[in-house]
Amino acid sequence: MIQDIEIGQGKTGRMCYSLDDVAIVPTRRTRDPEDVDTSWQVDAYEFDIPVIGAPMDSVMSPSTVIEMGKLGGLGVLDLEGLWTRYDDPEPILREIAQCPQEESTALLQRVYAEPIKPQLITERLHEIRDAGVTVAGALSPQRTQDLYQTVLDAGVDLFVIRGTAVSAEHVSQTHEPLDLKQFIYDLDVPVIVGGAANYRAAKHLMRTGAAGILVGSGGGAVSTSRTITGIHVPLATAIADIAAARKDYMEESDGRYVQVIADGGMGFSGNFVKAFALGADAVMLGTPLARAAEAPGLGMHWGHEAVHPTLPRGRRAEVGTVGSLEQILLGPSHQADGSTNFIGALRRAMASTGYVKLHDFQRAQVVVAASHN
Repeated sequence: MIQDIEIGQGKTGRMCYSLDDVAIVPTRRTRDPEDVDTSWQVDAYEFDIPVIGAPMDSVMSPSTVIEMGKLGGLGVLDLEGLWTRYDDPEPILREIAQCPQEESTALLQRVYAEPIKPQLITERLHEIRDAGVTVAGALSPQRTQDLYQTVLDAGVDLFVIRGTAVSAEHVSQTHEPLDLKQFIYDLDVPVIVGGAANYRAAKHLMRTGAAGILVGSGGGAVSTSRTITGIHVPLATAIADIAAARKDYMEESDGRYVQVIADGGMGFSGNFVKAFALGADAVMLGTPLARAAEAPGLGMHWGHEAVHPTLPRGRRAEVGTVGSLEQILLGPSHQADGSTNFIGALRRAMASTGYVKLHDFQRAQVVVAASHN
C-alpha cells in the first residue's frame, strides 16, 4: 500500500528513494561469477552486456559507438550533437575541455548554435554501419519530426527519442506535436523512448508501441534540473514503479514485453548493479563512460540540457580519466572505487545472490538502507 506523507495542510507527497538509499541482500544460494549470463536483447538485436552508451557528445563519438559495439554493448550517437554540426568537431571538443569553468556554459551555447547538417547525420551513421555494429541514433522529441526521415534513409537499426521528460501526449498551442503512437507505428525500426518518471507515464509510453522505456531524466551528475526547475526523479522508486508498469502492460497486451532501461545517476558500479535488482533490463551510462581514455569529452562531461540558448539546465563537469572503455566496462579494475569493471561488479552481485539470468536477478531482495556505510 502506497502512503503519502503530509507535507503541510492541503499537500501530501509520496516517500521515494534514490539508488543510494537501497542495498541488495545476499541469499542462501550463491553461484560462480563465470556462470552468470549478462546478455540482453531488445527486439531482434542481441548484446553481450546490458549497457547503452548515452547519446552525449562527451561520451559517444562515431569511434566510441563502434568500440561499444565491439565490446558487446550498444552505443548511441547524438544526432543533434557536434558530430552532426561540424565536419571536424575535434577542435571544438578540445576548446570545451580547456575552457575556464565560468565561461563554459556560454561556450556550449555558442558552439551548439551551429545548424545541424543532414548530410553529416548520413555520413556518421554510414561510418558506424560500415564497422559492422548495431547502428543507433538519438533525437530529442522537438527535432524528431524534422530529422527522422534523414535518419531512416541513412539506415538506422534502433531509434532513440530522449528528453528530460517525454510523454505519450504532448499538448501545444503553437505547433503540431509529435504523435508518438502513430510515429512508432509508421517506423520499420524499434524505438526506445524516455525519460519517464512514474508508472502512469511509462504505461502510456508502452502503449505507443515503444520497444524500450528510458527511466529517469538523463543527465545525472551534470544535470541541474532539480536546482533550476525543481524536477527530480528518485531513480530507485522510478525503476521499481516502471517495472511494475511493464508487468501490468504485459497482461494488458497479451505478453508484449517492453524493455526498462535506467538512465542517469549511475556514476559508480554499485548503483549500476542496483538498477537491475530493482527491475531494469539494461542501463544507459553517461558519466562512467565519459571517464574513458577514448571519450570525446577529454575528461569533461556535459549533457544536451547544458546547451539550451535561454535556460541551460546542466553544466560541464570535470570527471577525469580512469581507464580505457574496455576497462570501465569489462575490467580488469585497478581502483577500488566502483569506477571500472561494471560488468564484473554485476556478475559478482548476481553470483552472490544466486542468480544466473538478468531477468531472474530482478527478483533479488533489496532493503532501504538506514545509512550508506
